[in-house]
Order: sequence, then structure tokens, then C-alpha cells
Amino acid sequence: MSAAARRLHAVLGAGPAGITLAAELARRGHPVRLVSRSAPQGAPDGVQCRAADVSTHDGALAAVEGAAVVYHCVNVAYHQQTEVMPRVQQAVLAAVGTTGARLVVLDTLYPYGPTQGEVMTEDTPWRATSRKGVMRARLDEAYLAAHRAGQARVVLGRSADFVGPGVLNSTLGGAVFPPALTGGEVLGLGDIDLPHSYTAIQDVAKGLAVLGEDPEGDGRVWHLPTAPARTTREIHSMIEERVGRPLRRVVLTEPRPFGPFDATFMDEYAEMFYQHTEPQIVDSSAFERSFGHRPAPLEATLDDTLGWYRTLLAGARN
Repeated sequence: MSAAARRLHAVLGAGPAGITLAAELARRGHPVRLVSRSAPQGAPDGVQCRAADVSTHDGALAAVEGAAVVYHCVNVAYHQQTEVMPRVQQAVLAAVGTTGARLVVLDTLYPYGPTQGEVMTEDTPWRATSRKGVMRARLDEAYLAAHRAGQARVVLGRSADFVGPGVLNSTLGGAVFPPALTGGEVLGLGDIDLPHSYTAIQDVAKGLAVLGEDPEGDGRVWHLPTAPARTTREIHSMIEERVGRPLRRVVLTEPRPFGPFDATFMDEYAEMFYQHTEPQIVDSSAFERSFGHRPAPLEATLDDTLGWYRTLLAGARN
């Protein structure tokens, strides 16, 4: 590996995406710093940890100090996103503009808004009408404008709903896998016979790492590698085969508290519930063709996820 390739990569945010990305970057031989507001927990071996508030100018500068590539994987409580995420963007953009680091942003599908089932590609118009969707679209416009203006070198990687080891607060996470393994009630949202894309957390990490290593992708949005969409009912059937029992499924046709999703979260999620009443289909073929990375099969992702949750539940019992 060249001296340039060995320069520090800084990952902002120690949620499932940030931790998985830090591990992936370390596996690829990069020095890695993992940053969160409080000291990161569960950091992979060999990864530096730093506490910093990247919603502030000084905190963001401290977080990215010395880094060649910065990955913005910061997330905040759902009901605080429209207030806090713009502050994070301003501070992080200013910091990388000062230091000259490249910025890789983990993004969502929210800017597209309702699609009436249209397959989402990078050319799909941004038609968000929700508060969080409009906020995300404005942030993305600002990222790309900063790149065009030469203020920072930026690339965005968009992901569908996460699934995989370490993913708890997802519609295919803590409300599905633990009860599937223990015989509890498993959550389904909206119309479970509609196709819905999920991006494996390992593919999120690998996709972001690829964008961090290859500046040829800069200045645009990419869809991170995402397996072909399946219906929720199909996914539940695949889980049933693996756990050896039928699922006790509860389908919410409108948002209300359930399992790990409390009233505060569900009240905020109501404006995004359209994602479960129309097909949500992500096409990541542009990334796959350009960078030669295909998504993991959903079957393998479910196997890995169930294995991780089995270990988690065994630890809780002990």
C-alpha cells in the first residue's frame, strides 16, 4: 500500500454503519479514527477512538484533524434530525474545506419522496414533500454545490433501509429478528406484499470504503450496492425457514408504537410511512458497473443477521 493510501480515514458516527465501516477500512489496511459525541463503544480492534461534537465548528475540526478521507455517518434521534443534521453538515463541510480532506456522505432515499413504485436510480427526480425528506434534499444540494464550487471534494452514497449484524433500529432489525428467534411478535409495516429494498450493512460499509478510496466517483450521488427487492412477506418466509417456526406477525397499516419504536419515534415516522404503502425499489447497477462490487445475496445477509442476534440474545440471558 502506498504512503498516500496509508493516510488516516476518519469515520464520524459510531452507529451500525460507522462501526461496520471502521472495521472494513481497517481490514483494507487504513489507519482509522472512529468519532462520536461520547467515547465510541464497541470499536473494532486497531481503530482509534475520539469523542467530539461534530455539530460544532471546533468539534468537527478536531474530528477530521489529519484525515485524508472523512466519512459522515452521523445520525441523531429521529425527532431531532431536522434541527441537528443541518448543523452537522455546516460544521463538517467547513472542517473538510479547511483541512482539504475528501468527504464521503452516507445518505438516504428520503430526497426522492413518494415514487408511486418507480424504480429508484440516481436519475430519479427529487420530489420529497415530508419535512425530513425536504431537509435531506437541501443538505444534498448543498453538498453537491460545495463540490462544484471547489469548496470541498464530496461524494454521496445512498442506502435503502439497513439490515445486518448490529442493526437494531430498522424496519428489518430489532422488531423482527429477536422475536423471530424467541417466538414473540414480529413487526410488518404497511402492505407486506410490496417489494422493498434493504441494503446489507456490510455492503453499506464496503460501498462507502470504495468511494473513499476512489476519487473518480466524486461530485455525485451513488446508490450503494443493494440486493434485489423482495416483499416483506417473502423475507419473513425466508426467516421462518431459518428459525424453523412460523412467525407471529403483527402488521401495522398505520404508524403506532410497537416494540423498540416508541410513540415519539412513530409520531415522527408517520410522514415517511409512504415507504411501506408503495414499492420501494433501489437500482444500484451504476455502482456495480463502475466499481465492480455486487451486493451480498439477501439469503447470506439473513444468515449472518440471525447468527448475530442469536449471540446477542445468548449474552443477554447470561
